Amino acid sequence: MTDIAETPRKETLDKDLDKIVNVEEAANLVARGLVAPGFGLLFLALTAVFTAIYTSGEPGAVAIVAAAAIGAYLALNIGANDVANNVGPAVGAKAMTMAGALVIAAIFEAAGALIAGGDVVETISGGIVSPQSIADPGIFIRLMIAALVSSALWINLATLIGAPVSTTHSVVGGVLGATVAAAGFAAVNWPLVGSIALSWIVSPALGGLIAVVFLAFLKTTVIYQDDKIAAARRWVPLLIALMAGSFIAYLALKGGARVLPLSGPTIALSGLATFVVAWLAASRYVARRARGMENRNQSLRQLFNLPLIAAAALLSFAHGANDVSNAVGPVAAIVRAARGGVEPGAVAVPLWVMLIGAFGIALGLLLFGPRLIRMVGERITRLNPMRAFCVALSTALTVIVASQLGLPVSSTHIAIGAIFGVGFFREWYTANSRRRRAYLERKAARDRAARNASGTATARADPDNGDELVPVSREEANRRRLVRRAHVTTIVAAWVTTVPISALLAAAIFAAIGLF
Repeated sequence: MTDIAETPRKETLDKDLDKIVNVEEAANLVARGLVAPGFGLLFLALTAVFTAIYTSGEPGAVAIVAAAAIGAYLALNIGANDVANNVGPAVGAKAMTMAGALVIAAIFEAAGALIAGGDVVETISGGIVSPQSIADPGIFIRLMIAALVSSALWINLATLIGAPVSTTHSVVGGVLGATVAAAGFAAVNWPLVGSIALSWIVSPALGGLIAVVFLAFLKTTVIYQDDKIAAARRWVPLLIALMAGSFIAYLALKGGARVLPLSGPTIALSGLATFVVAWLAASRYVARRARGMENRNQSLRQLFNLPLIAAAALLSFAHGANDVSNAVGPVAAIVRAARGGVEPGAVAVPLWVMLIGAFGIALGLLLFGPRLIRMVGERITRLNPMRAFCVALSTALTVIVASQLGLPVSSTHIAIGAIFGVGFFREWYTANSRRRRAYLERKAARDRAARNASGTATARADPDNGDELVPVSREEANRRRLVRRAHVTTIVAAWVTTVPISALLAAAIFAAIGLF
């Protein structure tokens, strides 16, 4: 009787203990989710305290402290959103781990920002606004704070919905909206705004086209050759050398010019010299790595891993050098306005402001970057090292071509456009590949008796990888398209609405600041 009486109490105790354990696990899960926001808030608080101590007693100290904290918030969001385009393809291609990508990107982003991150930035965001139309320092400071807040909020929202957007366009939209609210439509340089809007189409289209050209070249000259390894020894060093030369020119255009200004011919010669040296080095590297490799596509991927890691590092360096000005430029302009008024021309960025931007981008990447890195590298379309290499090479070449044509392009739009291009080209190639059709004919002959009653069997293939073609239903094949349309729609919609939403937010924030 005693055993019978104690059994229910023991079962009840076990259930209560299980509930406690489940509550503890849930609490730990919630706590882990709050770690990153906690560190982000700590960074903002430390930035505000440091700025308050550094600028104590100066005129406009309150505005400078507020601008520094908001600039730090914008820098965190730039790191969380924009840096994914540099390392996402390499992570998606399994050329590097997420942890390795975060560390490399954080180091090179900070290095690019501090070494080549723009000693000067144009007052009022690169000529979008006429300085003469906003001569009052108080109005100017309100305008810049509104632009900072609106662009940071929009990039934060884009990160939450998984849409990589252009931080440059976000800041441009913020400045545009606040300027219209402050001085009317006449104060805006509309031709420049029109050229920026044109880049929404030019950037992704050009990036996708160049990536497709290189992927088609790889398929023709290497992937579908009978002796893949011999073909790789011939052509892969050439592609690696082209990437190296392109990146030297890319860095010179995007960030190096601020350290050592070079003329166009000098940049071209530097790129050519790098191409020759890299070709010789890559030939030895590929020959050594290819020795003893099996004649299959899986082996080819190993040849692109190291170049992909180098490309991710160089892209991060160039991005840090170029885009840190989006966070620190308005802050530096506010500092100068608070100290001495609004003047046309360029404004020097104090070192302490540059440090806020550099470390903010690196910290934002480490804390919040994985979400967008996975989106770019894995969820839009499936990437392998060869496709990711085409994306990286396309990004560098497109920036060079666009710079020579005088087109204001976004590296974010270029990289994502290249991923779109690679994915849609694979869809087209899969549907029109002779290899695929020949396989289906053979498979139909062998498995005719096993077909289901509907007779709608088709097949799914990945000719880039040399995967075996697996029969699936036509409905399933449509569902498994190589480019996920939902992500494409979300990203394109975010691109189109970046400037309008940032502008409307900035106008509303400018008006709200005026009320208080």
